[in-house]
Amino acid sequence: MPTLTRLILVLAILAGLVYAGMVALVTFVHPKQTEMTIRIPSEKLNPKPDQKK
Repeated sequence: MPTLTRLILVLAILAGLVYAGMVALVTFVHPKQTEMTIRIPSEKLNPKPDQKK
């Protein structure tokens, strides 16, 4: 039974470390917000109708 207790304790410690890492990332890392411009050709916005002969 001590082996099972040790396993559960190790898994709980690892889960706590993962949770602490996620909290640290949320707290200390701030994304940079920049304005983004994407040029779209007018042919894609207003395609010409197919003219069949």
